[in-house]
Amino acid sequence: MAEARDLRETSARVEQLLAELGAEADPRTAERAAELVRLLMELYGAGLERVVEIVASSPEATPELAERLADDELVASLLILHGLHPLTTSERVQRALDTVRPYLGSHAGGVDFLGIDGDGVVHLRLEGSCDGCPSSTVTIKLAIERAIEEAAPEVAGIEVEGAVEPSPRAPHLIPVESLHRDRPAAGDAAGDAGAGSWSPLPDVRDLSQGELRGVEIAGARIVVCRAGDNLYAYRDACPSCGSAMAGGELVGELVGCPACDRRYNVRLAGRSMEGGVEYRDVHLDPLPLVVEGGETKVCLPVEVVS
Repeated sequence: MAEARDLRETSARVEQLLAELGAEADPRTAERAAELVRLLMELYGAGLERVVEIVASSPEATPELAERLADDELVASLLILHGLHPLTTSERVQRALDTVRPYLGSHAGGVDFLGIDGDGVVHLRLEGSCDGCPSSTVTIKLAIERAIEEAAPEVAGIEVEGAVEPSPRAPHLIPVESLHRDRPAAGDAAGDAGAGSWSPLPDVRDLSQGELRGVEIAGARIVVCRAGDNLYAYRDACPSCGSAMAGGELVGELVGCPACDRRYNVRLAGRSMEGGVEYRDVHLDPLPLVVEGGETKVCLPVEVVS
C-alpha cells in the first residue's frame, strides 16, 4: 500500500532532518526541534490511543473490526509506532512468516519461529531444503527479512539457524550481504536497499508445464517457469557460464542452460544437478515469487537492477 510506504519514508525523512539540524544548527535550535517532534508524537499518539479506546468500547466493536484495523498497512504502522497494535510482536512475526511459507514450501523448504530474545532479536530455524543451502541467504534477505521488518519494525535483528553464506562466485552474479546483522536505523537507504522490493510481474500464470519465459522488470532480466503447480523466478543467468537461461529446456524439475548444458533443480532453489549428484555451491539465483490477490509479484534486490 502506497500510504504505508509513504509513512515509512516520511518517518525516515523526519529523522534525517533532525540529524541535519543537529549537525548544522546551534545546539539550542536542534534541541527545540527535537522537542517539537516529541511533543507532536505525544499529541498524535494520545489522540490515536483515545480513538482505539472509543472503537473498542463501541457496541459495534467486533473481533472482525479489530482484525481489519490490524491488517490495514497504514493503520497498523501507526498503531505499532505508538505501541497500540492489538497483536504482540511475536504474533506479528508469526503472521509475517505465514505470508512467505507458501514460497518456501514451493522450494521444499520452511522456516520455524523460535522466539524473540530479551534484546529484541528474532530467532528462526530453516527447515527442509533451505537448511544449509547457500541460496537460502537470498531467500531470507529478500522474503523473510522484508516481511518481518514490515510487520514488526521494532525488532532489533534477525538470527537464523541453518543459513550459510554463499561461496565466492563470479562478479556477474548477485552479491549478498551478511545475513546476521542488526536492523538498520530508519532512513538508512543502504539497509532499505539490501532488503529489496516487490514488483508486479506481467501475467505469467498462463505458463504451461515446463515452459520458461524471460521477462524484464526495472531493467532486470529474470526467467519465470512452471514446474508442477508452482511458479518459480530466477535471475536470467547461468552461474556456470553467465548465459541467459530463458532459452533453455525445463524437463520435470530440471532446467538446462542452453549454452553449457549444466542443469539446475528449480524446486530446490536452483541447485546444480549433474548425474544425480547435487552441487549446493553452484546454483541459480532464486527470486521470491508470490501470488497475492490475483497479482503475481517478485522481489528484486537492488544488486539485480543496478
